[in-house]
Amino acid sequence: MNQTDKQILHIAVPSIVSNITVPLLGLVDVTIVGHLGSAAYIGAIAVGGMLFNMIYWVFGFLRMGTGGLTAQAFGQRNEAEITRILLRSLSVSFLLAAALLILQYPIRHLAFFFIDASPEVQDMATRYFHICIWGAPATLGLYSFIGWFIGMQNSRYPMFIAITQNVVNIAASLFFVLALDMKVAGVALGTLIAQYAGLLMACLLCRHKYKSLRPYVRRHKLFERQAMKRFFNVNRDIFFRTLCIVAVTVFFTSTGAAYGDVVLAVNTLLMQLFTLFSYVMDGFAYAGEALSGKYAGAGNRTAFRQTVRHLFYWGTALAAGFTLLYGIGGKDFLSLLTNDTEVISASGDYFAWVLAIPAAGFSAFLLDGICIGATATRIMLRAIFIASACFFLLYYGLHGTMGNHALWLAFISYLGLRGIMQALLSRKLLSQGFFSTFANNQ
Repeated sequence: MNQTDKQILHIAVPSIVSNITVPLLGLVDVTIVGHLGSAAYIGAIAVGGMLFNMIYWVFGFLRMGTGGLTAQAFGQRNEAEITRILLRSLSVSFLLAAALLILQYPIRHLAFFFIDASPEVQDMATRYFHICIWGAPATLGLYSFIGWFIGMQNSRYPMFIAITQNVVNIAASLFFVLALDMKVAGVALGTLIAQYAGLLMACLLCRHKYKSLRPYVRRHKLFERQAMKRFFNVNRDIFFRTLCIVAVTVFFTSTGAAYGDVVLAVNTLLMQLFTLFSYVMDGFAYAGEALSGKYAGAGNRTAFRQTVRHLFYWGTALAAGFTLLYGIGGKDFLSLLTNDTEVISASGDYFAWVLAIPAAGFSAFLLDGICIGATATRIMLRAIFIASACFFLLYYGLHGTMGNHALWLAFISYLGLRGIMQALLSRKLLSQGFFSTFANNQ
């Protein structure tokens, strides 16, 4: 194994572990309330969790934008700018969190206007929401820290933070629910404490590892106009990209529901296989983000291209491996998720689409990471806008004759087109001299 592969795995493996632990936070909450004796408790946690997933997903640009800019400053060995990027990102995170806290009541009213829940579930979900919303500063602050750590070529710290959050969440939620009988409020409070435990861990790790950056913690050039403009330009593109992803994801779920409960269940279960694949590919995307940003910042075209080439070696191998794995054991995996024979039987009609996911999707994940590291975020936005438009055009053009198959065809085409468009646009950028373009934007 050569040095490039070692660098990729050094970042990718801890990132994959972090990704896998993320859904455990929600799973723990559901498991705890699932033993309280009423389905309404599970519904409240599901609704509350969905609200926060949607809210925080939109602000994911804080992690991605911070990671790319930090990686480039790291490649330049510009310690002052490295420090300023973290402080800028944290400042924006806390301002956005303050806005969420101030607007929490209008946000909650708007959300429940679109969610059809029973009065009991809505009442408990409201309590859950108004407790967990106070974790916004911690959650958005962690986005900044995690992006910054990845940009610093350090994916172990985000893994430590994720593990800390899960341990604290389990302990705190069990205490509040079982010892104090706080039920849904106890689960919410446990989640809230876990979020701040993660932020505290991030601060302690940063203070321990990066002592040499302390002299640069000052307001000088912190909010410099050109630097802030670049920060917001990068994050603006990622923000609108995220909105496109949200639109496709929400449409896929809601449209599947229109075909009946069985098809909705089938789509939900099959998408778990996509989610599993995405956890692994995101780890390699983070590696692409960190390494491509570092070499772009250093102006090292050779190392940049070598990293891209080796990332695609890994991506191709993983796509082939997942296709084989799903072909051999995918249906057995579905049997672990449900014992509903009707759903398992119906999934066979659509399982071929799952086998197409790895080949169609791996390049989109990798190129997302590479473009974020290179802060070529406009490429990502253009690619996903075209892919999303084709998703809707394909579905509405074919749903009358293909039904739910049209939804899956549109989704697979959307994944593949994202990768194809990013590859074409990135190739054009490189041929025009990416590194000279990058240097002019500093």
